[in-house]
Amino acid sequence: MTNTTEKQRQGIQSIEVGTRLLRALATHGRPMMLRDLAKNAGMPAAKAHRYLVSFMRMGLVEQDANTGRYDLGAFSLELGLASLSRLDPVRLGGPILEDLCEQIGETVALAMLGNHGATIVRWVEAGGPITVTLRTGTVLPLSRSATGRAFVAYCRLPFMKKLLERELRDAAAETGESVTAQIQTLEPIINEIRLHGISRATGSLTPGINGFSAPVFDHTGHMVAAVTSLGAIGHFDTDWNSPLAVAIKEAARALSLRLGHGETTPIQPGNVLGSISQ
Repeated sequence: MTNTTEKQRQGIQSIEVGTRLLRALATHGRPMMLRDLAKNAGMPAAKAHRYLVSFMRMGLVEQDANTGRYDLGAFSLELGLASLSRLDPVRLGGPILEDLCEQIGETVALAMLGNHGATIVRWVEAGGPITVTLRTGTVLPLSRSATGRAFVAYCRLPFMKKLLERELRDAAAETGESVTAQIQTLEPIINEIRLHGISRATGSLTPGINGFSAPVFDHTGHMVAAVTSLGAIGHFDTDWNSPLAVAIKEAARALSLRLGHGETTPIQPGNVLGSISQ
């Protein structure tokens, strides 16, 4: 390795040191006094002040003229929004699905809300003696599948109402069960999903197949996808607190974090059931 290559890999240490101030501001979540900011960044106040002067000139940091407190500036916001706009749940979810499949030994998938409903956009098959058919482009029913129910419980898109209402009316025409009766059956299921933070279905869609589906949230707290796993009854543990359920919820949480969803970001569940005309 040449000296030039070593210097390139070393980078610019002063930038790395200064970034500790930006990280401290981002982590703290509100404006900070110089002494507190310097302490959190692990440097003397005088040194922190020099970095902050430069950051203010760049728009990365701003200072309140009345309180003297520092906060992230407009350019930091611009960078953050630009980064969020480039986040792709499908691309970022790939490695997470692979790890989850290997961990639980079951077929896993990522679903998003498409024009026709909860649509599989990526999947990883576990293999083995029992094959669960789940392909890219498969649309799962909102009221009967674990994936669909997760979207009913958490997705706030107005389009959700139209999709669910159409599905329930089609079911009413086919089975004779009224939309009102279907909603009354679905309501306690949705409430239970919100209680446990994960959706499940036990043979309601495909006989002999169980499913779990956990919601994925973006930086605004809105549901944008679902991590789903399917397996055979008798082999697929559907207990709410089973290791399987915990692993799926953790995978969804990991993808949410990659999409900018913080631990303190409020989640706003959907309310499509109450808005459907019966």
